[in-house]
Amino acid sequence: MEAEPELAHLAAEIIVLGEIQGQPWVLLVKRRYQPYQGQWALPGGQADVGEDLRATAIRELREETGLTAGLLRLVGVYGYPGRDPRGRWVSWAYLKLVAGELPTATAGDDAADVRWHPAREIAYGGMRVAFDHAHLVRDALRLASFT
Repeated sequence: MEAEPELAHLAAEIIVLGEIQGQPWVLLVKRRYQPYQGQWALPGGQADVGEDLRATAIRELREETGLTAGLLRLVGVYGYPGRDPRGRWVSWAYLKLVAGELPTATAGDDAADVRWHPAREIAYGGMRVAFDHAHLVRDALRLASFT
């Protein structure tokens, strides 16, 4: 008997990192909808049909925070089972580094709020976030040499 093929959904997240007094900060959105309604998460979401995943990250950042992306660097691709309660989601995670003063973001689309948070608190368990986003932030900190 053959197994049913597994349907996978494509998504992109963006880890926006800035620095205050030598410490890394990450931009998070408060989720307006389930799953994880009311919890903090990275900006991101589902790719539109035919959309490039980098374009998805850029679009989602603009829609959820009002910020533009500029230069992005791929952090990794995350697709292990169980990372999303809605089923199999494969996400391309991108890093945007912010130089100078942290930009002001405005919550939009499906974000109830948007704020900067100390990145190490997210990455190393001091603050709980939705999905596996702590893992993505941890990987981005390593990539950006904020170990």
